[in-house]
Amino acid sequence: MITEITDFLAPELDVYARLTENQLLNREHPEEGLFIAESPKVIERALDAGCVPVSFLIEKKHLETQARDILARCSQIPVYTAEFDVLTQLTGFALTRGMLCAMHRPMHKTPEEICRTARRVAVLEDVMNPTNIGAIFRSAAALGMDAVLLTKACSDPLYRRAIRVSMGTVFQVPWTWIEDINQLKELGFKTAAMALKEDTLSIRDERLRQCEKLAIVLGTEGDGLAESTIAECDFTVKIPMTHGVDSLNVAAASAVAFWELGQ
Repeated sequence: MITEITDFLAPELDVYARLTENQLLNREHPEEGLFIAESPKVIERALDAGCVPVSFLIEKKHLETQARDILARCSQIPVYTAEFDVLTQLTGFALTRGMLCAMHRPMHKTPEEICRTARRVAVLEDVMNPTNIGAIFRSAAALGMDAVLLTKACSDPLYRRAIRVSMGTVFQVPWTWIEDINQLKELGFKTAAMALKEDTLSIRDERLRQCEKLAIVLGTEGDGLAESTIAECDFTVKIPMTHGVDSLNVAAASAVAFWELGQ
């Protein structure tokens, strides 16, 4: 059923306009958690991954164009529509290409489940910027990572900005939360800490490429990996640089690491 919205304060818009990321996440009742997917491409990738829609919010002119095929897949889901001047009161709506979808949050698998057949995985320690999370996922999808594991202090990959920056690849690369990096060693992985240390391997070192299973461990913006994490890893690795540049943004460093080590 399609319902036209003429008032920005309509309760049907609450999930899109007035609930915070933490309210959508719903830590007390995670089985009731939601997330917002933006743009037809991202929504399609979420649907393809098995995510279950709750409702759609669509600019009226797109009902018979870019939204048509998606709505045909979800014929029993409520659709709310409005003219552009109503929807522009939603922060960032102009960036969504005319379509939003509220979806149920999927249940997480264990690290053992998503790493069972993986050869190359990324581990993110306390990466808190959603833009960086989204960019890392996009690189992981493009450059050969089989999974992404995140510590609890990381930003949620299903925050709206992370999803948008990732172009929906958060639905294509398996991911979950991890408590202890040693879980990966128990699964047969060698671990490579990306860190600015003198006594390190070059990222081009053949010993890294020869690992049957390798986890690439990246740290938070600014401070990088904890010393205890570096000490636990099998290798410490850095990217050779020139012109006096000592480091890259974590998202840029991830792309280099995935390209070099994701083969």
